[in-house]
Amino acid sequence: MGIQFEIIARDGGSAARAGLLQTAHGAVETPAFMPVGTAASVKGMGQGQLEEMGAQIILANTYHVYLRPGHEIVRELGGLHGFMAWPGAILTDSGGFQVMSLKELSRVTEDGVWFRSHLDGSSHYLSPERAVEIQLALGADILMTLDDCVEYPASEESLRRAVKLTSCWAHRSKQFFQERLGDSPHSSLFGIIQGGTDRGLRRESAEEIMEAGFDGYALGGLSVGEPKALSYDTAESTLALLPTGCPRYLMGVGTPEDLAEGVARGADLFDCVMPTRNARNACVFTSEGRLVIKNARYARDAGPLDPACRCAVCRRYSRAYIRHLFVAREMLAAMLATYHNLWFYLDTMREIRQAIVSGKFQDWLARMRARGPRIEIGWREERLKGRSPSRDVCYRDFGRNL
Repeated sequence: MGIQFEIIARDGGSAARAGLLQTAHGAVETPAFMPVGTAASVKGMGQGQLEEMGAQIILANTYHVYLRPGHEIVRELGGLHGFMAWPGAILTDSGGFQVMSLKELSRVTEDGVWFRSHLDGSSHYLSPERAVEIQLALGADILMTLDDCVEYPASEESLRRAVKLTSCWAHRSKQFFQERLGDSPHSSLFGIIQGGTDRGLRRESAEEIMEAGFDGYALGGLSVGEPKALSYDTAESTLALLPTGCPRYLMGVGTPEDLAEGVARGADLFDCVMPTRNARNACVFTSEGRLVIKNARYARDAGPLDPACRCAVCRRYSRAYIRHLFVAREMLAAMLATYHNLWFYLDTMREIRQAIVSGKFQDWLARMRARGPRIEIGWREERLKGRSPSRDVCYRDFGRNL
């Protein structure tokens, strides 16, 4: 019933570990990156392509699927696995992060969250119990408790309130989950730790969430605007508090470098929209750094996106052709860039796992840290109603227009 987690190797110089997460829909080798399927779809990718590139678990967004097409329709059609025709594991978030990004459309109370749909303005209520109920209907392997996520910077009062609400909601979620587990007997529930970058509040939140007892634990409220060094320090100190025998999920993080640093600090699971959203903005990740493929410098470049990459896109298409597709506004452009970016992320995680198992993670990490970006790229923050904040959407090369 539910998940089982086994640690198969540890790194002697850090908190990094390699493990095996067993679910009812297959095994997940950890550390693992979860492609984000916001509306029950990883944008630009078919499920067969995800399998082809080695994805073992994906994330679906409760908020969006609840609003459209509706969790009852998904339940009738076999849950997310049947509805999406996805045979692997699925993790669903609770919707709390999306509510945070819709502050002008939501109101948080001690009992739950009132919010208006970004689609039609209709009013909805999401309680801890309701969030679990919806996720059980979706039939995910891993469910997340409802949490109160606040942006950085936040006042101590706001952070304390978030910790208090998240703890209260976690206990309510756990009780409801136990009462209704028969609705989806293969599912497991993860608790979420809040507290911003305050070590004391993070410890308080971790202790209260662990008291409730969950199958796994997640760090929420990071990568929401805080300096990167502070994010790393907060993750390290908080992950060290969690049970070693449970999977640890660092939510919403991040760049390939962020994944490696998160692994070094003891995280097992990651998700982020960055590889897919950046791809739609003509930004691709490579072993030589990030590049904006739409720039004029690639108009006659016959080489692949990444000479070191083994993905189907790099084996077949040139930078010049993919640039042409973006300039011509062909939908294939985003599809090819998305395929490559997701492969790059998943392949990075494969390298990390192999390095941990072979006892060479410290060498791998040192090489990653020493490797600087080949191209300096400009970034911007973009917040879209009803969607997760994009965090670092690549949009232009310094000094050059797209």
